[in-house]
Amino acid sequence: MQITPIHDRTPCTPSTSGRVPPLKYRSRRCTTNVSETLTRAHLGSPPHRGQRLDISLNAATEGSEVYQGAFGEWSVEESDVKEVLGYRAGLSVAALALLLDTAIYTLSLEGTGLQFLRNLENPIALMGAAGFGVSLYLIHIYVTPIKRFLQLLWATGVAGGAFLMATQAQPITEYVASHQEAIWAVGPMFAAFTGVAFKEGVCYGKPECAVLFFLTPALLIGHLSGIVPEGPEKALLAAFVATTLLFAGRKYTQAIKDDIGDKSVFVFQAMSEEEQERLLAERRQRQTQDY
Repeated sequence: MQITPIHDRTPCTPSTSGRVPPLKYRSRRCTTNVSETLTRAHLGSPPHRGQRLDISLNAATEGSEVYQGAFGEWSVEESDVKEVLGYRAGLSVAALALLLDTAIYTLSLEGTGLQFLRNLENPIALMGAAGFGVSLYLIHIYVTPIKRFLQLLWATGVAGGAFLMATQAQPITEYVASHQEAIWAVGPMFAAFTGVAFKEGVCYGKPECAVLFFLTPALLIGHLSGIVPEGPEKALLAAFVATTLLFAGRKYTQAIKDDIGDKSVFVFQAMSEEEQERLLAERRQRQTQDY
């Protein structure tokens, strides 16, 4: 049996509120029936509070990869794979939309056969915002209020962008570029993106996310304040686009389980308080017996 330990608790590993000592996260190849595996009543997103959850015996199938979480053992299901791929695909759509809109804006298309592409700037921007919204819906964050706050920032930025599209004749990319104050309308969505970059950087140590965490606000604040000259601002924009593409592309090099996190935490959070107390009591009893 091969056991692969990872780091002790980090900002991305859950706390058990001091009631139960956290377990180290490990994986193994299961060749026998696994006891006390946490399973969800339905596939897809974690169930709502109060929905019946099974903490069942012999829940893992032979040969499946099993991971030890803070509240029990869990394994990757087909629905988990779909959620993670959806999260990564949303980031890819947002990155590609950013690339296309930036290219259309920066390239001189006037008087060329490609001038019609200017009419696609708004649809492309909406497509990118939608892709990022899907990622924020599917992202796995243990602290639900933080996830909701990021989603609120996204919705605020989308609403501001939609308002500009509805009231201004210029495509949104060109309007924001020529009107510094427009950053107030679309900026919240980029603030949400900064939050995702921070989460990815802290959880997985991705250098491109560390760059995005500082580069995104620098680009927006520099444009809003007007203190960055045009040349350096274009360089910041190019770096932002390139780093975002790198971030989205490298997500596919990660193991699926990394983007899931500790699934036992999400299952635990979805339990009723009575079910949570029962599970914690059983764990304390077993730990006492072990000692």
